[in-house]
Amino acid sequence: MAADRSMRAFRVAYDGRPYSGFQRQPDVPTVEDTLFDSLRKLGVLDGDTPTNYAAAGRTDAGVSALGQTVAFEVPDWLTPAALNGQLPGAVRAWASADVPPDFHATHDASRRTYRYHLHAPTLDDARAKAALDRLSGEGDFHNLTTDDEGTVRRLETDCVRDGDFLVLTLEAGGFARHMVRRIVSLVRAVGSGASDLDRVDRVLGPEPLDGPAGVATAPATPLVLVDVTYPGVSFDPDPDAVASAREVFAERRVEGLVTARVAGEVAEGVTER
Repeated sequence: MAADRSMRAFRVAYDGRPYSGFQRQPDVPTVEDTLFDSLRKLGVLDGDTPTNYAAAGRTDAGVSALGQTVAFEVPDWLTPAALNGQLPGAVRAWASADVPPDFHATHDASRRTYRYHLHAPTLDDARAKAALDRLSGEGDFHNLTTDDEGTVRRLETDCVRDGDFLVLTLEAGGFARHMVRRIVSLVRAVGSGASDLDRVDRVLGPEPLDGPAGVATAPATPLVLVDVTYPGVSFDPDPDAVASAREVFAERRVEGLVTARVAGEVAEGVTER
């Protein structure tokens, strides 16, 4: 490791809607590409990938984050505020932590927390919670992912009613591909009465459920990666970066409210004649 560089982890928040996921891909915009571009503009990155780089997770297209974590070798001056100087408003670094040279943002994470804002004004909350309770604990979630390995997980769940939304919180050491969004679909099906509670047991059973018997993937945009926990690592918020992130996302919230209001007027104004 260069003498003037050390390992540092950054908390990164982003609005996932403009991006085709976190992990870089050819010919489409991703959060990771955006981060790397900012490092090149700052003169920190002159190659393909930052030295010893890793990220906590690979969120899908449209998924947002509050606690996404990336770590790599940096010069001492690279603070979250400095990184934000070259980032677009949809992506904000807001906290950092100096970490050991062998730190790995993916493998060293002990817990990941996702939150899904399910618009469900008529959903039966008691049925939805009962479905979540059956999914809690250790289980084999092979019917809720396209992965062939790593499907046994220990899951903690919670749900809270917030107006027209049922907010689902899911925590585990890690999640298989699409697992969170398929859990949401299953909970919604039970809560709406489209499926009974016994379906949860069938999904968790050993038999593969494909085709019409399988569980669809819920939309991505209501999902947020809220937190990633690392034992012994404490992140320090950067006051300037925090202020910037709050301002940027407050503006995006207003934009969303305006869009919803306009769409609502159009929807209510359309008539059959």
